Amino acid sequence: MLCRAALSSCVGTSARCLLARVRSTASSNLLHFPGSTHQTARHWSNIPFITVPHMRSHGKPFAHRSELKHAKRIVVKLGSAVVTRGDECGLALGRLASIVEQVSVLQNQGREMMIVTSGAVAFGKQRLRHEILLSQSVRQALHSGQNQLKDMQVPVLEARACAAAGQSGLMALYEAMFTQYSICAAQILVTNLDFHDEQKRRNLNGTLHELLRMNIVPIINTNDAVVPPPEPNSDLQGVISIKDNDSLAARLAVEMKADLIIVLSDVEGLFDSPPGSDDAKLIDIFYPGDQQSVTFGTKSRVGMGGMEAKVKAALWALQGGTSVVIANGTHPKISGHVITDIVEGKKVGTFFSEVKPAGPTVEQQAEMARTGGRSLATLLPEQRAEIIFHLADLLTDHREEILSANKKDMDEAEDKGRLAAPLLKRLSLSTAKLNSLSIGLRQIAASSQDSVGRVLRRTRIAKDLELEEVTVPIGVLLVIFESRPDCLPQVSALAIASGNGLLLKGGKEAANTNQILYRLTQEALSLHGVRDAVQLVNTREEVEDLCRLNKLIDLIIPRGSSQLVRDIQKAAKGIPVMGHSEGICHVYVDSDASVDKVTRIVRDSKCEYPAACNAMETLLIHRDILRTPLFDQIIDMLRVEQVKIHAGPRFASYLTFSPSEVKSLRTEYGDLECCLEVVDGVQDAIEHIHKYGSSHTDAIITENEQTAEYFLQHVDSACVFWNTSTRFSDGYRFGLGAEVGISTARIHARGPVGIEGLLTTKWILRGENHVVSDFSEQGSKKYLHEKLPVPQTSSS
Repeated sequence: MLCRAALSSCVGTSARCLLARVRSTASSNLLHFPGSTHQTARHWSNIPFITVPHMRSHGKPFAHRSELKHAKRIVVKLGSAVVTRGDECGLALGRLASIVEQVSVLQNQGREMMIVTSGAVAFGKQRLRHEILLSQSVRQALHSGQNQLKDMQVPVLEARACAAAGQSGLMALYEAMFTQYSICAAQILVTNLDFHDEQKRRNLNGTLHELLRMNIVPIINTNDAVVPPPEPNSDLQGVISIKDNDSLAARLAVEMKADLIIVLSDVEGLFDSPPGSDDAKLIDIFYPGDQQSVTFGTKSRVGMGGMEAKVKAALWALQGGTSVVIANGTHPKISGHVITDIVEGKKVGTFFSEVKPAGPTVEQQAEMARTGGRSLATLLPEQRAEIIFHLADLLTDHREEILSANKKDMDEAEDKGRLAAPLLKRLSLSTAKLNSLSIGLRQIAASSQDSVGRVLRRTRIAKDLELEEVTVPIGVLLVIFESRPDCLPQVSALAIASGNGLLLKGGKEAANTNQILYRLTQEALSLHGVRDAVQLVNTREEVEDLCRLNKLIDLIIPRGSSQLVRDIQKAAKGIPVMGHSEGICHVYVDSDASVDKVTRIVRDSKCEYPAACNAMETLLIHRDILRTPLFDQIIDMLRVEQVKIHAGPRFASYLTFSPSEVKSLRTEYGDLECCLEVVDGVQDAIEHIHKYGSSHTDAIITENEQTAEYFLQHVDSACVFWNTSTRFSDGYRFGLGAEVGISTARIHARGPVGIEGLLTTKWILRGENHVVSDFSEQGSKKYLHEKLPVPQTSSS
């Protein structure tokens, strides 16, 4: 073993490395297995697998991605394709700098980082080519007597010579990069012989432990300049032979009892067939024994190993107690945070786990939802309605069971004390809520008769050529909801009525209630054999990971806090998100407002259910109402209802002693709090709403019809009301039966979204041997574009 502390900060061809042989007397539990020569290899598919006879002292590998954040000692393996430029001559400096930054961040968090790196051959090839070209140009100039460069052939460079020429520059580059983060790096050069000799293995182990103790990042590489050929069948002796950096990383990780190996390559992870093929699918979690489902492609364009070598090394490390993730370290959009994302437990690459869940993966659930949704869409409208009616009956029949499960969730939430009062209220179910839920589902069933396949327009393009636009389901919906378990049957009914597949992700706080409601939904779907159409995600999938499934999910609908919605909108990768990030609703009290109406409407808007997104958050008062009996009545009512008032800047300026001034006019309180602000009139109120509102729901209280109509026409929100509470902004109250959410988007659905908002359209063209060339200037046919009557349907 050759080891040196990389103390030089020089970079480039002028860097010279001083290698000092370091001997250590430290000893530890090495990869020496007594009696292992008599071990027989287990063969999974075409990969020989070697069983490690004992587990490491620190325990088993992590079973789930979410546990990776607890990894203390981490090995990062950088493949040749990651650190090498596309021309295989020189290093990808940008990627390397990003990797160093991520490793430094984790090191400075108190983790112990080790790097197994390639790159010496590429760096050396760049240097030697430069030297050879320079030498040839000088000789050619002397020979020809002319100072002109002609075509010169660069000889094929031997890899060992390139490694010898490039190793010093590679380490100098690492040292210079790590120095920017006040981190010291050290070089360890090894060969296969360093693992065969007991004393050398002790030296290696002791040196690495000492470097980690001193908070130094070891950078390990095979000594390609003197490496001997691998011994035949050495894997069959109980240990993995070092043939490449993949096996080296696995060997060192088990030797050092590392918690995690991150193997960075030029592909996203492990696919079930060669990447780039039409049907190739990324494997999220790979389990021992799954090799039969994988077809390996060719080896990497550079370096020694391919994906088969990586899988073999990963499985060996996994059995040794080290978790493994294989991911892409070259993708420009993710390479800058791939290492930190993996350690944070995000769904990146392929995670190797020994614990196989009993149920399907979320990817499989999404595919099941799509297949089930397509079957659901082909049912007769009466059959879809029958499923929803049956679900409504089940909610009534199993009321006690549902309320019992909900009480368990409520008790656990109160004991842990983690839920705020508004979320706790949303979590609670009651007999009255279940009755309203059942009524709403029956409304959905009754109104769903002509939803899917409804003809919106018909056009005669030409003789015997007719075009129709018809409604069809969007596809697969992902609905993420917090606390509110009543959302599950509501959204399920809307998805069933509109023929969509559905993925549901509920919060852990409602796990017991969600489970019973999901079971009843599955029972209702079984009436017509489409139970796969609705899936409840029970795995440990993070919301951000679900938002990456752009090939499986067509629309995301968040139901929860404004922070949840914002997080989902930020995390969604190519998937549309329907919803609103905030519910900053206004009520404007005009100078012509009725005294009798104001206190009733304001009280209902703010106090009836302050946790709802359609509750009033800002009360706008016409300045003429100040210091009038009406104003006193409003203040007295809010005081009686225990509403905390935050004064807007203008309102505060009118008062000597005012309530606490509002920190922001864009606040959604979600509780018995509101902002009170003064405006000069309806135009001023509209400008305030447009500036500080969230385009959710805004209302005016006035007896002046002209003022009211001006407000209704000019306020650019999804819902605009006159002399009514903002709380009417709701799918059930609108007669939609229920809603999947309230959308403030400008495209597709807006406001409370019911069945219609879950449909899109497709075009159907029926002809008789029609071709476009017949309609050219010299053609025999002409376009008619006649509008045809649309068949009328009536809801039962």
